[in-house]
Amino acid sequence: MSAFVSPEAVIEGDEPLPQAGVIAYRIRRGEVQVLLMTSRDTGRWIIPKGNIKPGASPSKAAVQEAFEEAGIKGTIVSSTPLGMYTYSKKLGSGEARAATVEVFLLHVQKHVKKWPEKGERQLAWVSAKKAISLIEEPGVVPLLVRLMETG
Repeated sequence: MSAFVSPEAVIEGDEPLPQAGVIAYRIRRGEVQVLLMTSRDTGRWIIPKGNIKPGASPSKAAVQEAFEEAGIKGTIVSSTPLGMYTYSKKLGSGEARAATVEVFLLHVQKHVKKWPEKGERQLAWVSAKKAISLIEEPGVVPLLVRLMETG
């Protein structure tokens, strides 16, 4: 559970919301860097992620979220997710619901000048080690560790 939502506030009995996200990375001077961004509501460091629209594959949804939220374009490294995690998503109603995120590795090739959520978030390219110390979603940390082990 996220530290920002009390377990009592989670809506029980609903299937988790299916979401997709990316760990976006690039290679600079021989080192792997990952892109983190801030959430719009609390400003904590997170990865690009969002709901999977009906008819969309998780990997395509992940690529779309990365573009909308961070203005990045690239290639999904594998159709198999790097991993998954579950967190409590705060809904517009103030209630919370479990969301399960399939996380894909996205090799970033381009950062565009304009994107839908530009100006709503801060972006930062950091080492995977630094990302582990900044990220506040516990489920993302093992995925970053896995990236460091394979990189």
